[in-house]
Amino acid sequence: MYTAEEFDKLKTKILKYVMYKKRTEQEIRRKFSEEDAEMLEDAIEHLKEIGYINDQNYIERAVAEYINLNNLSIKELKYKLQAKGIQSDTIEDYIYNNSDKLEEYEINSAKNIIIKKQNAMEEQQLIQFLLKKGYKMDSIKEAIRNEE
Repeated sequence: MYTAEEFDKLKTKILKYVMYKKRTEQEIRRKFSEEDAEMLEDAIEHLKEIGYINDQNYIERAVAEYINLNNLSIKELKYKLQAKGIQSDTIEDYIYNNSDKLEEYEINSAKNIIIKKQNAMEEQQLIQFLLKKGYKMDSIKEAIRNEE
């Protein structure tokens, strides 16, 4: 068992970590793995209850950031979120609920890559390049159609 003082101290450390940059529950567990397991679990649950740790919110913020900064396929977005330790079913739910927005983003992203690389690559090479990056064939065809 642990004291209230130890609990508050750990909670404060986690809060500082989360306030510096939004983190997933898994990132917090990794960072504070050397702490007392029961106390860490209680601190995480407490911070989840009051809204400081929320993987769903993290996904929304991270995807918005990725969309603004990068040209990624939906598959690449998924891999980046999984690397942060977010549960696959949570990611799948987000993708399902936002499929229209994400598919439109994927088409625009493919279009941006096509514009950048069209002088250096032939169409078949571009298609293969985009497929390797995880783009769906439908998105690639749509991007090419819009580009012509």
